[in-house]
Amino acid sequence: MIPKSGYRFSEKIMLQQEPMAELQTVDVSPAAIGRSGHLAAPATSRWRRIEPTALGAASIVVVLAVWQFLPDVLPLKPGTKLFFAVPSEIAGTLWQMFATGAIWAPLGVSAGAFAVGLGLAIMAGLPLGILLGRSPALSAMFDPFITAFNATPRLVFLPLLMLWFGIGLWCKVAIVFLGAVFPLLINTYEGVRNADKLLINVVRSFGANEWDIARLIVVPNSLPFIVVGLRLAIGRAILGVVVAEFFGAQDGLGVVMVRAASEFKVDVVFAGLIVFAALSLVMTSLVKLVEDHMSRWRPVTRNR
Repeated sequence: MIPKSGYRFSEKIMLQQEPMAELQTVDVSPAAIGRSGHLAAPATSRWRRIEPTALGAASIVVVLAVWQFLPDVLPLKPGTKLFFAVPSEIAGTLWQMFATGAIWAPLGVSAGAFAVGLGLAIMAGLPLGILLGRSPALSAMFDPFITAFNATPRLVFLPLLMLWFGIGLWCKVAIVFLGAVFPLLINTYEGVRNADKLLINVVRSFGANEWDIARLIVVPNSLPFIVVGLRLAIGRAILGVVVAEFFGAQDGLGVVMVRAASEFKVDVVFAGLIVFAALSLVMTSLVKLVEDHMSRWRPVTRNR
């Protein structure tokens, strides 16, 4: 046993990123750990921090520029040109819809159905995925149902859901839930199944129960899988809102798009599409921020 007075943090340790990978030096001195007691992430340059955002913004600008000048470069047929809108027209329509308040009510209806359905999917998918991943017996019992429902297109449930819930909020919530719960459940299940068995056995040997194992080992190691499931669930949830409002709703942004299409208002249709895409982008970015915050303990990998 080493006396406390003689114990010192080693100034440097070597962490191996992957087999045959380059070793990374990580500072674990008391100064690097700081008052919070957590190991600080290695310092990165400012460009490395903003590079993904800058490249993503640049790609969006390029796509919008090509879209804007496409009718001037390529000759479009009169019928195609009649039903084509450029970003400047769509931006003007969006500004008018927000300025007059015409978009707020349908956007609130769609966002409410999206939030409730996705929240219920997270509340059901995460615990059930962890439970099935930790219990082979339950996994064998529920796997046929999960596989069958996940492979079935959600649109086929819409007539039944309209009969059960009527044309309104809860029909859309049910469609969103069915679309979002399975990607999250399946990815969480796979993440739990791929948790490090050696770490689980070590923690169990120290007397940890199932709750401790799930909290300390299973959930942190499953975080990348859960984040992928959340990203897929967000896309499926927005798709569920759009499908439900196209075919089984009386209000919402999707209903506005359908009515605009019937009146040949292409700019309004594109405006609704942009709003749904922006909602998906914002939610996915929030999930990425949460992932970065919760994964600060992972070693930083180097791109070769």
